[in-house]
Amino acid sequence: MAQHPTTEPQADPLDPEGTDARWEPLPDEEWAALTASLEPASDTEASRRVDEWLEPAATVVRRAPVEAARPATPLAGDTVPDAQAYEQAATAAPGPSRPRRARTRRGARHGCLSFFLWLIMLGVLALMALRCLPAELADGRIVPEVISFVPWLFAPILLCLVLALLWRRLALFVVSVLTLAAMLWWHAGFLLPRAGVSDAAVTAAQAVSDPSDNVARVMTLNTAHGGASAEEVVALVREKHVEVLCMQELTDSFLDELAAAGLYDLLPYYVISDEASAISNGGRNGIWTLAPMSDVSGNLLPIETSSMPAGTVQIGGVAVRVVSVHPNSPVRGAQDLWDEGLDVIGQLSGYGHSYLVMGDFNSTWDHAQFRDLLGLDFVDASAEAGEGFHMTYPSGNLPSLVEIDHIVYWRDSGVQVSDLETAVVSGSDHRALLGVLEV
Repeated sequence: MAQHPTTEPQADPLDPEGTDARWEPLPDEEWAALTASLEPASDTEASRRVDEWLEPAATVVRRAPVEAARPATPLAGDTVPDAQAYEQAATAAPGPSRPRRARTRRGARHGCLSFFLWLIMLGVLALMALRCLPAELADGRIVPEVISFVPWLFAPILLCLVLALLWRRLALFVVSVLTLAAMLWWHAGFLLPRAGVSDAAVTAAQAVSDPSDNVARVMTLNTAHGGASAEEVVALVREKHVEVLCMQELTDSFLDELAAAGLYDLLPYYVISDEASAISNGGRNGIWTLAPMSDVSGNLLPIETSSMPAGTVQIGGVAVRVVSVHPNSPVRGAQDLWDEGLDVIGQLSGYGHSYLVMGDFNSTWDHAQFRDLLGLDFVDASAEAGEGFHMTYPSGNLPSLVEIDHIVYWRDSGVQVSDLETAVVSGSDHRALLGVLEV
């Protein structure tokens, strides 16, 4: 069998060493020898850039934007970096601040403030819980005093509500809305009028004192053991055309000062209570009127503290039974006297008269004992007129913070009292409370 001659591969003139040899990587020593002749004659900026280009270790890689810096989806066989390394690589890229990191920092700062807001709200809820206690449980140590400040809870509740809305704290916002709704429900009568006198009655009360019409300005004041200025009391009666005046904590010397100041010329009819049967509670109570009084009593009902004087006057054809009251304050060790005093006043609802009860009740609308006193028959003028709160204690150098002086009247007697206001009388730790009564 003939054999074909073996054909030797022809050498490529352009590749005398073969393709494989041409792409064989050169050792560093040979590369350095080949590039030695390319050394620039002068160290210029252009030559330095050439050196940087030729030197592999000095190759500059332009850094991509943040969006392009994230690793692409790995192919099969590639090593997948862990999540922490991936996040570090992504956040190390230059560019604008990452929005998520900025939100995290703001959230941490607001989270600290939200913690304090929650503490405030917990205090609010605790005080509101005390307000919900029944009368038999709400007379413990300092409990009545604390409950007196419930109306001031509107301020922290509104603060928490606004900040929770701005910082998008949903749970805090919902709790704030619910507590605000409860406060508005409890005090609706202070904000929205349920009953009130006419504009004509207000005008008549401001113009003149007339015992024959159906309008009368009424006033109550705790004189602080007779320390109030008798001259200022008489001036207030004259200026406001007061026709029915009740005062508490009267002393014999203060009664003499009132007479010298001319009170009996303005309000000639009066009754002073008997001495207290057990505890004087600061002194006696009194009533002065422009119209004649009938059925006068120095102690209407037995009570362990200052006695309750009473007298009936005719206003617009209605016999209004006026009572001046001052139950004991709920100080430590006297809570029982406080409860008993309010309970005695509440018993007046069983007699069916058109009562006008004024004085220092030593309790606020938020006390369960005071609401029990009112029951279904009596009305607190301030809680019906929709004219806001009328804080009466303390008075003088300190701002008035609680409303413990009240004008209470019989609901179904055809009598209404509104246009309320307070007035400062020097020497007394209470503000005077005034209102316009219309039959």
